[in-house]
Amino acid sequence: MLSVAFFVILHLRMKKIIYNRFNKAWLSDLPRVTYSGKIFVVVSEAEAKKAVDYLLSMPILGVDTETRPSFSKRTHYKCSLLQVATHHNCFLFRLNFLQHSPAVIRLLEDTTVPKVGLSWHDDIHSLCELFDFEPGLFIDLQHHMREIGIEDLSLQKLYANLFGERISKTERLSNWERDVLQDKQKTYAAIDAWACIRLYEELQRLQETGDYQLVDEQTELEMEEDFKIYEEIAAQKR
Repeated sequence: MLSVAFFVILHLRMKKIIYNRFNKAWLSDLPRVTYSGKIFVVVSEAEAKKAVDYLLSMPILGVDTETRPSFSKRTHYKCSLLQVATHHNCFLFRLNFLQHSPAVIRLLEDTTVPKVGLSWHDDIHSLCELFDFEPGLFIDLQHHMREIGIEDLSLQKLYANLFGERISKTERLSNWERDVLQDKQKTYAAIDAWACIRLYEELQRLQETGDYQLVDEQTELEMEEDFKIYEEIAAQKR
Protein backbone atom coordinates (compact mmCIF):
# COMPACT_ATOMS: atom_id res chain seq x y z
CA MET A 1 0.00 0.00 0.00
CA LEU A 2 1.39 3.42 -0.95
CA SER A 3 2.14 5.66 2.02
CA VAL A 4 0.63 9.07 2.68
CA ALA A 5 4.14 10.49 2.26
CA PHE A 6 4.10 9.42 -1.39
CA PHE A 7 1.09 11.62 -2.21
CA VAL A 8 2.26 14.49 -0.02
CA ILE A 9 5.61 14.63 -1.79
CA LEU A 10 3.94 14.57 -5.22
CA HIS A 11 2.03 17.69 -4.21
CA LEU A 12 5.10 19.38 -2.78
CA ARG A 13 7.07 18.92 -6.00
CA MET A 14 5.54 22.19 -7.16
CA LYS A 15 8.03 23.92 -4.84
CA LYS A 16 11.77 23.49 -4.66
CA ILE A 17 12.52 20.49 -2.49
CA ILE A 18 15.39 20.73 -0.02
CA TYR A 19 16.27 18.17 2.61
CA ASN A 20 17.08 18.56 6.28
CA ARG A 21 19.81 15.97 5.78
CA PHE A 22 21.29 15.00 2.41
CA ASN A 23 22.02 11.31 2.09
CA LYS A 24 25.63 10.76 0.99
CA ALA A 25 24.52 7.93 -1.30
CA TRP A 26 22.64 10.46 -3.46
CA LEU A 27 25.82 12.36 -4.35
CA SER A 28 27.18 9.78 -6.79
CA ASP A 29 24.16 10.16 -9.08
CA LEU A 30 24.55 13.93 -9.46
CA PRO A 31 26.34 15.72 -12.33
CA ARG A 32 29.65 17.31 -11.44
CA VAL A 33 29.88 21.08 -10.94
CA THR A 34 31.79 22.94 -13.64
CA TYR A 35 33.36 26.40 -13.39
CA SER A 36 33.60 28.68 -16.41
CA GLY A 37 34.90 31.83 -14.73
CA LYS A 38 38.39 33.30 -14.97
CA ILE A 39 41.01 32.39 -12.37
CA PHE A 40 43.87 34.72 -11.42
CA VAL A 41 46.83 33.60 -9.30
CA VAL A 42 48.26 36.36 -7.09
CA VAL A 43 51.88 36.01 -5.93
CA SER A 44 53.18 39.58 -5.46
CA GLU A 45 52.09 42.59 -3.41
CA ALA A 46 51.61 44.67 -6.56
CA GLU A 47 49.24 42.03 -7.94
CA ALA A 48 47.49 41.76 -4.57
CA LYS A 49 46.84 45.51 -4.41
CA LYS A 50 45.25 45.55 -7.89
CA ALA A 51 43.20 42.45 -7.10
CA VAL A 52 41.92 43.86 -3.80
CA ASP A 53 41.01 47.19 -5.40
CA TYR A 54 38.92 45.28 -7.94
CA LEU A 55 37.36 42.90 -5.41
CA LEU A 56 36.27 45.70 -3.09
CA SER A 57 34.33 47.26 -5.96
CA MET A 58 32.10 44.16 -6.15
CA PRO A 59 28.70 43.85 -4.36
CA ILE A 60 29.48 40.46 -2.78
CA LEU A 61 32.40 38.02 -2.51
CA GLY A 62 32.82 34.33 -1.78
CA VAL A 63 35.81 33.27 0.33
CA ASP A 64 37.65 30.14 1.36
CA THR A 65 41.16 29.01 2.32
CA GLU A 66 43.37 26.01 1.70
CA THR A 67 46.18 24.57 3.78
CA ARG A 68 48.74 21.95 2.84
CA PRO A 69 47.64 18.72 4.52
CA SER A 70 49.82 17.16 7.18
CA PHE A 71 49.93 13.42 7.60
CA SER A 72 51.89 13.59 10.84
CA LYS A 73 50.87 14.95 14.23
CA ARG A 74 54.31 16.53 14.54
CA THR A 75 53.95 18.58 11.36
CA HIS A 76 51.76 21.66 11.11
CA TYR A 77 51.44 23.83 8.01
CA LYS A 78 50.08 27.34 7.94
CA CYS A 79 47.38 28.57 5.60
CA SER A 80 48.67 28.44 2.02
CA LEU A 81 45.91 29.96 -0.07
CA LEU A 82 43.11 32.51 0.20
CA GLN A 83 40.60 32.29 -2.62
CA VAL A 84 38.18 35.18 -3.19
CA ALA A 85 35.49 34.92 -5.85
CA THR A 86 33.06 37.26 -7.57
CA HIS A 87 30.18 36.01 -9.70
CA HIS A 88 32.50 35.54 -12.67
CA ASN A 89 36.14 35.58 -11.47
CA CYS A 90 38.25 34.11 -8.71
CA PHE A 91 41.55 35.37 -7.29
CA LEU A 92 43.89 32.90 -5.62
CA PHE A 93 46.19 34.67 -3.14
CA ARG A 94 49.27 32.48 -2.58
CA LEU A 95 49.84 33.35 1.06
CA ASN A 96 53.01 31.27 1.28
CA PHE A 97 54.52 33.75 -1.22
CA LEU A 98 52.79 36.94 -0.10
CA GLN A 99 53.55 36.56 3.61
CA HIS A 100 52.43 39.68 5.54
CA SER A 101 50.48 41.37 2.74
CA PRO A 102 48.98 44.84 3.52
CA ALA A 103 46.56 44.40 0.59
CA VAL A 104 45.26 41.06 1.86
CA ILE A 105 44.85 42.47 5.36
CA ARG A 106 42.91 45.42 3.90
CA LEU A 107 40.60 42.96 2.17
CA LEU A 108 40.06 40.89 5.30
CA GLU A 109 39.38 43.94 7.46
CA ASP A 110 36.98 45.58 5.00
CA THR A 111 33.51 46.28 6.42
CA THR A 112 31.75 47.45 3.25
CA VAL A 113 31.56 44.35 1.01
CA PRO A 114 29.93 41.19 2.41
CA LYS A 115 32.17 38.14 2.14
CA VAL A 116 30.46 34.76 2.34
CA GLY A 117 32.25 31.68 3.64
CA LEU A 118 31.52 28.33 5.21
CA SER A 119 32.58 27.66 8.79
CA TRP A 120 34.58 30.85 8.37
CA HIS A 121 35.67 31.07 12.00
CA ASP A 122 38.05 28.16 11.29
CA ASP A 123 39.53 30.01 8.32
CA ILE A 124 39.96 33.16 10.40
CA HIS A 125 41.88 31.16 12.99
CA SER A 126 44.19 29.83 10.27
CA LEU A 127 44.73 33.28 8.78
CA CYS A 128 45.51 34.77 12.20
CA GLU A 129 48.47 32.41 12.40
CA LEU A 130 49.98 34.37 9.51
CA PHE A 131 49.19 37.95 10.57
CA ASP A 132 47.07 39.95 12.99
CA PHE A 133 43.90 41.52 11.64
CA GLU A 134 40.43 42.54 12.73
CA PRO A 135 37.87 40.53 10.73
CA GLY A 136 35.56 42.71 8.64
CA LEU A 137 32.15 41.93 7.17
CA PHE A 138 31.86 38.15 6.88
CA ILE A 139 28.76 35.96 6.54
CA ASP A 140 28.91 32.33 7.66
CA LEU A 141 26.68 30.13 5.50
CA GLN A 142 26.36 27.43 8.12
CA HIS A 143 24.59 29.76 10.53
CA HIS A 144 22.08 30.96 7.94
CA MET A 145 21.37 27.54 6.43
CA ARG A 146 20.21 26.38 9.84
CA GLU A 147 17.52 29.07 9.70
CA ILE A 148 15.61 27.09 7.05
CA GLY A 149 16.13 23.72 8.75
CA ILE A 150 19.14 22.30 6.88
CA GLU A 151 21.31 20.14 9.13
CA ASP A 152 23.96 18.78 6.74
CA LEU A 153 26.23 21.80 6.41
CA SER A 154 29.27 20.71 4.42
CA LEU A 155 29.81 22.65 1.20
CA GLN A 156 29.44 19.54 -0.92
CA LYS A 157 26.11 18.53 0.61
CA LEU A 158 24.74 22.08 0.69
CA TYR A 159 25.44 22.57 -3.00
CA ALA A 160 23.96 19.20 -3.89
CA ASN A 161 20.90 19.96 -1.78
CA LEU A 162 20.17 23.37 -3.32
CA PHE A 163 21.42 22.90 -6.89
CA GLY A 164 21.49 19.16 -7.56
CA GLU A 165 25.15 19.13 -8.56
CA ARG A 166 28.21 17.51 -6.98
CA ILE A 167 31.35 19.40 -6.01
CA SER A 168 34.39 17.17 -6.38
CA LYS A 169 36.67 17.11 -3.33
CA THR A 170 39.52 15.11 -4.87
CA GLU A 171 42.02 17.99 -4.62
CA ARG A 172 41.34 18.82 -0.98
CA LEU A 173 44.38 16.92 0.27
CA SER A 174 46.77 18.01 -2.48
CA ASN A 175 49.93 20.06 -1.87
CA TRP A 176 48.84 23.70 -1.72
CA GLU A 177 52.44 24.88 -1.27
CA ARG A 178 53.79 23.53 -4.56
CA ASP A 179 55.72 26.10 -6.62
CA VAL A 180 53.06 26.17 -9.34
CA LEU A 181 49.49 25.12 -8.65
CA GLN A 182 48.01 22.58 -11.05
CA ASP A 183 44.99 23.59 -13.13
CA LYS A 184 42.79 21.11 -11.28
CA GLN A 185 43.84 22.66 -7.97
CA LYS A 186 42.98 26.14 -9.24
CA THR A 187 39.56 25.01 -10.40
CA TYR A 188 38.85 23.22 -7.13
CA ALA A 189 39.81 26.30 -5.10
CA ALA A 190 37.78 28.64 -7.30
CA ILE A 191 34.65 26.50 -7.09
CA ASP A 192 34.74 26.40 -3.31
CA ALA A 193 34.72 30.22 -3.06
CA TRP A 194 32.33 30.82 -5.97
CA ALA A 195 29.86 28.25 -4.63
CA CYS A 196 29.51 30.27 -1.42
CA ILE A 197 28.07 33.20 -3.37
CA ARG A 198 25.63 30.98 -5.26
CA LEU A 199 24.46 29.27 -2.08
CA TYR A 200 23.95 32.50 -0.17
CA GLU A 201 22.01 34.18 -2.97
CA GLU A 202 19.83 31.12 -3.45
CA LEU A 203 19.19 30.99 0.30
CA GLN A 204 18.12 34.65 0.21
CA ARG A 205 15.78 33.93 -2.71
CA LEU A 206 14.17 30.99 -0.94
CA GLN A 207 13.67 32.96 2.26
CA GLU A 208 12.19 35.94 0.43
CA THR A 209 9.81 33.92 -1.79
CA GLY A 210 9.07 30.92 0.44
CA ASP A 211 9.47 28.86 -2.75
CA TYR A 212 10.80 25.75 -1.02
CA GLN A 213 9.67 22.79 1.03
CA LEU A 214 11.88 21.18 3.63
CA VAL A 215 11.62 17.41 3.42
CA ASP A 216 12.86 14.97 6.02
CA GLU A 217 15.51 12.63 4.64
CA GLN A 218 13.66 9.59 5.97
CA THR A 219 10.46 10.70 4.24
CA GLU A 220 12.31 10.87 0.93
CA LEU A 221 13.74 7.39 1.43
CA GLU A 222 10.24 6.07 2.12
CA MET A 223 8.98 7.82 -0.99
CA GLU A 224 11.71 6.20 -3.09
CA GLU A 225 10.60 2.82 -1.80
CA ASP A 226 6.98 3.66 -2.68
CA PHE A 227 7.99 4.52 -6.22
CA LYS A 228 9.65 1.12 -6.53
CA ILE A 229 6.42 -0.57 -5.35
CA TYR A 230 4.37 1.52 -7.80
CA GLU A 231 6.66 0.55 -10.69
CA GLU A 232 6.41 -3.13 -9.75
CA ILE A 233 2.57 -2.97 -9.66
CA ALA A 234 2.49 -1.15 -13.00
CA ALA A 235 4.77 -3.73 -14.56
CA GLN A 236 2.55 -6.58 -13.36
CA LYS A 237 -0.50 -4.98 -15.00
CA ARG A 238 1.15 -4.65 -18.41
